Amino acid sequence: MIDVQRLRVLRAVAEHGSFNRAAAALRLTPSAVSQHVAALERSLGSHVFTRSTRGVTLTAAGRIMVGAAESVAAELEHAAQQVTELSTGRTQLTVATFSSGGRLLLPGALTELTAAHPGTVLHVREFEPEDSLPLVRQGAVDLALAYRFDGPLPGRPGGGSPALEWTALMDDPLHVVLPEGHRLAGRPALDPAELAAEPWVLGCLKTEAYLRRYAERAGFEPEVRGTTSDYFFARSLVAAGVGVSLIPSIALAPEVAGVRAVPVQPPAPARHIGVATLGHRRSRLQVTALVGALRRQAAALDEG
Repeated sequence: MIDVQRLRVLRAVAEHGSFNRAAAALRLTPSAVSQHVAALERSLGSHVFTRSTRGVTLTAAGRIMVGAAESVAAELEHAAQQVTELSTGRTQLTVATFSSGGRLLLPGALTELTAAHPGTVLHVREFEPEDSLPLVRQGAVDLALAYRFDGPLPGRPGGGSPALEWTALMDDPLHVVLPEGHRLAGRPALDPAELAAEPWVLGCLKTEAYLRRYAERAGFEPEVRGTTSDYFFARSLVAAGVGVSLIPSIALAPEVAGVRAVPVQPPAPARHIGVATLGHRRSRLQVTALVGALRRQAAALDEG
């Protein structure tokens, strides 16, 4: 029989990439972590990590076991939640969200949910997708309002985790944000290559990654003069003349005086916004209701 604590240690080592960092996170000694992993490997008859001077990486067997560990953690969390609901008579629902999407989509959806299910106790936690999606897999949150650019759903390294169900809500195209008096501010659409000589303000790491990929293809190196994880602050820096920026559509509200947002020429880059859940959680009435409410909120925005 595989010990649940050993699976917990396995997950921590996979997440942190080293025995020492996992030990610190778990409040164990590195020796204890090593012993748990060694015992797990003996019970499996296979190595779960490849060790090197740079840390540890999962083997094929290790990836399988991390997926199993995530599933076990999710089931235990779900069972504990059900027991709590039995004892209190109240349903708990935990939602993870990124800030701009949560601000625009969640209030109306949560109002609809609580009207239909007034006994629901809501918990809302703000995370970027690379942090919220592992929490869904672990059962720590019931669903995550998240986004991705082109490619797979973001997540932490490790792989082998339970598959998420993704419900698409809306696309969120990026805009170039310029000072109001900029020579290109009146254009109906822009190619970012036209701004190769401009200094840039970065609103988040993911739009930075897109900008750098685009700039490399267009043959220029962006000069970065401002960095922030707050799109409102990024637009304020643009208004102050620090540089220009790339901002998703839903992060253009509330308005900032002194800036102009111009769409990027097709094919315009976009964030793809959706809801991530685990299959067995979708059967819960409140989860199903909230996903439906979020879809209606997104549809109303698209129609508007």
